[in-house]
Amino acid sequence: MQLVYEKTKYEYEIGEPCPLGASVDKDKGGVNFSVFSSEADFIQLLLFKTPDDVEPFQIIDLNQEDNSDFGFWHVFVKDLPIGTNYAYRINGPIGESQGYRYNFNKVILDPYAKGVTTNLWNRVDACNTEDNLETSMRCSVIDVSDYDWEGIKDKKPQTPLGETVIYEMHAGGFTKSSTSNVEHKGTFLGIIDKIPYLKQLGVTAIEIMPVMQFDDKEKNYWGYSTLSFFAPHPSYCVSPQRASQLNEFRDMVKALHQNGIEVILDVVYNHTDEGNQNGPTISFKGLDNKTYYFLAPDKRYYMNFSGTGNTLNCNHPIVQKMIIESLEFWARDMQVDGFRFDLGSILSRDTYGNIMEYPPVLWGIELRESLTDCKLITEPWDADGLYELGNIHGYRWSQWNGHYRDIIRSFVKGDPGIIGEVAGKMSGSPDLFQSSGHLAVSGINFVTCHDGFTLNDLVSYNYKHNEENGEGNRDGNDNNISWNCGIEGETDNPDVNALRTRQIKNFIAVLFLSKGIPMMLAGDEIRRTQGGNNNGYCLNNEKGWINWDLFNNNEDIYNFFSRMIKLRKETFFLQTRHFYNGQVSELHTRGLKDINWHGTILNAPGWDDSNARSLAFTIAGVSPDNISESNGYKNKENFKDQDVHVMMNMYWESLDFEIPQIQGRKWYKYVDTYEADNNTESLHNGNTYNVKPRSVVVLISKEN
Repeated sequence: MQLVYEKTKYEYEIGEPCPLGASVDKDKGGVNFSVFSSEADFIQLLLFKTPDDVEPFQIIDLNQEDNSDFGFWHVFVKDLPIGTNYAYRINGPIGESQGYRYNFNKVILDPYAKGVTTNLWNRVDACNTEDNLETSMRCSVIDVSDYDWEGIKDKKPQTPLGETVIYEMHAGGFTKSSTSNVEHKGTFLGIIDKIPYLKQLGVTAIEIMPVMQFDDKEKNYWGYSTLSFFAPHPSYCVSPQRASQLNEFRDMVKALHQNGIEVILDVVYNHTDEGNQNGPTISFKGLDNKTYYFLAPDKRYYMNFSGTGNTLNCNHPIVQKMIIESLEFWARDMQVDGFRFDLGSILSRDTYGNIMEYPPVLWGIELRESLTDCKLITEPWDADGLYELGNIHGYRWSQWNGHYRDIIRSFVKGDPGIIGEVAGKMSGSPDLFQSSGHLAVSGINFVTCHDGFTLNDLVSYNYKHNEENGEGNRDGNDNNISWNCGIEGETDNPDVNALRTRQIKNFIAVLFLSKGIPMMLAGDEIRRTQGGNNNGYCLNNEKGWINWDLFNNNEDIYNFFSRMIKLRKETFFLQTRHFYNGQVSELHTRGLKDINWHGTILNAPGWDDSNARSLAFTIAGVSPDNISESNGYKNKENFKDQDVHVMMNMYWESLDFEIPQIQGRKWYKYVDTYEADNNTESLHNGNTYNVKPRSVVVLISKEN
């Protein structure tokens, strides 16, 4: 839609310092602009009719006397059309050795912009000291209130943490392949077309890799270098030039919510896309370099706890304000259900990089009433070696459990003598969380994620194969705890392929039988492969996208995922927030403990056996009639009064496992990963079960 500009120059007045950003005021008839720059002495607001206009149609000068209050620069432009594009020029002190990077030649983005266009953008021109008006980005004036939620706003699914099943995806790569058969490939709208697929799979939440604006003209497919914390990435939109980024994202959220699926955003508040001292000046450097970044003692340089060139000064009051207001924007105006914080340990550091006892930004997020209903997830480490798993500040935070990933990979691979650790991880990792007052839902359990091998590649490669990344295969983790089942890479060997299929199912079974919050990687359910590449940050191609044709040959894996998710939803004690206590409770219907551990012999797990590669356990069933929704269980109708008995044999020979006998009940095989058909239940008679090599068997009890 072409905007109509009734004037060549728009009248303006002083305006207000709050809120920051470009705020549409319908009552007063205009737009209030506000930006923070603590030591600027002069600012220009540039107004453009279209994102392609090189020259602004109006320039408004902001001076210290009239337009600045304690570092907040502001102006109100009367009657300005919504959709107008804008940017700033900032003048201030000169001296990189003192931390100043003001440069009036550079066109600067508003950090609070709700839409950013890159039609003219050239990164190289932003890295030098010359004027870059002709090749800079533009912000868009967007009316945040202009959206019809169709009566479902503030009616989020609010799935309890214990009942949550997370599906980690890339917003573009999920549907970008021609095989996706969606109308708008690689977009937020494309995800809508796949909602039936997600519902059938059984996931309750999608965790989307970064969707805030980043520079995708760089070698940056994943998007972990944000340049605007309030603006959806335009490449995931069908019509970003119409300033419709917000509405297309909200269309996706609304459709997912209507189908009971939550939206969790992977957010990157630890650094920005401006890089090190040689990187471009896009926004924060030119606005207030000393405020927004950790600077080295020689202030020409940046401290680099993120491994990307700079580190955001998260606990500075202004930066803390921006982070929290960004979260509030996505939660309130975009109806997002939660956030996963990339390199979250950086948010624990003070201005000098030291660890804080009470980091203001972390506690500010935790205690903010407006974020009470949001799920908070953190990656509890950073690139400088700070590892806070189990020790993250605050109590609401769930944490990516890297220990779980490593122990379960070792166990399924066949490493001996770790069954005690396996039991601990499958019990919700009380060794990490319990003593500090956290809960079983404090751990996000995963075997694979975007960073590393896919599940198919985990059982197909011993070594990373990242040659395509152009870094001489030096990038990516060398310690993958993977096993190729005898042959590196793809093979026609039927025995190897059968073993790989079994190993995949073993991982799936263990993941969804573990207490904690399970997370799966998009595409694992149809055996997506990256050809052994374990660092696909730059794979914006068919190898990095989901190939939906894989479903045709791997429907059994998809069905196995769905079946294990279904069992998880039926099993009360896998979804409780609290740890197992090994006691009989009034909720139990047959006097069983919540969990009982075994080896091949009942009640004899052999914790100290250094050669052990097998483990079994029984989870007690609970009648739904004994569960109250007031206890925090939203979907109690899913629970079934059935006990679950699990036998895991990672040895290369068959083992006979004793089976507990429960009066008035019979055992039915639910899944046996050694068998091809895992879609039906069958009665199992006898006191033992012969568990085949490298396989997992799950039995459920039913009344005689």
